[in-house]
Amino acid sequence: MKMGELVLAELVHRGEAELVSAGIPDAKYDARALLLHACGKTLAEYAAAVNECADEETVRLYRKAVKRRAAGEPLQYITQSAPFFGRDFYITHGVLIPRFDTETLIEAVLPVLSPGMRILDLCTGSGCILITLILEGPVRLDGNGIDLSDDAIACARENASRFQVKASFEKSDLFSAVNGRFDVITANPPYIPSGEIRTLDREVREHEPAEALDGGPDGLGFYRRILEEAASYLVPGGCLACEIGFDQGESVLALYREAGFRGARICRDLSGRDRVIIGAWDV
Repeated sequence: MKMGELVLAELVHRGEAELVSAGIPDAKYDARALLLHACGKTLAEYAAAVNECADEETVRLYRKAVKRRAAGEPLQYITQSAPFFGRDFYITHGVLIPRFDTETLIEAVLPVLSPGMRILDLCTGSGCILITLILEGPVRLDGNGIDLSDDAIACARENASRFQVKASFEKSDLFSAVNGRFDVITANPPYIPSGEIRTLDREVREHEPAEALDGGPDGLGFYRRILEEAASYLVPGGCLACEIGFDQGESVLALYREAGFRGARICRDLSGRDRVIIGAWDV
């Protein structure tokens, strides 16, 4: 080993120390994830090479990535990857980072899917909901995802290509550019009350797109808009499933019932908190 050279294990150790000093949660995990990204290795490959010397390019990329993370930039934007339902989705700035809580929406919708159904995913973001439903659901599902953000549409199309999923992603302000009727409509709309945006974690508040978070004065603005129009885009008996904030269950459930969705019910996440509402349109 030449003077000044670092083995991968020591490089990770130094990165972890820098992240700890910056007050970053899960510093050990993040330090390793950033190194895997910098050197292009899988976890198994890294484990077999921990005592190998890091090349200059890896050291340069890693130090740059650690500084970005220490400054509060989310790990997912640095590595351009976010886990969701057992898969790693491409993610980039300007697109909401997928959350584990949203997997509750997948679990709620999968049982109602049948071969050949049409799915419309509103506020699609990275496309993780629609793509996962197509991959996990029955055959011949037809998927359409819409979003108002150009960054989101580009990201979703990239994920569809990576996972070899046939789905269309188009720009639309909710239903404004949508045609036809669907068996299932899904949505993870912005639902944080405007006044609470400033209280969110710094990483979320400063780095994730505000338009994907801000749900209006009471956080329910998008639900009202969706429920005013959803029936016109559903087949008879079609389902609408929306992710909600943990404290919005009863409020959104009331909106569902007012709009004529029979049997609407709340689904809870793994923490036991209200997370999804699903209901069928009663013609």
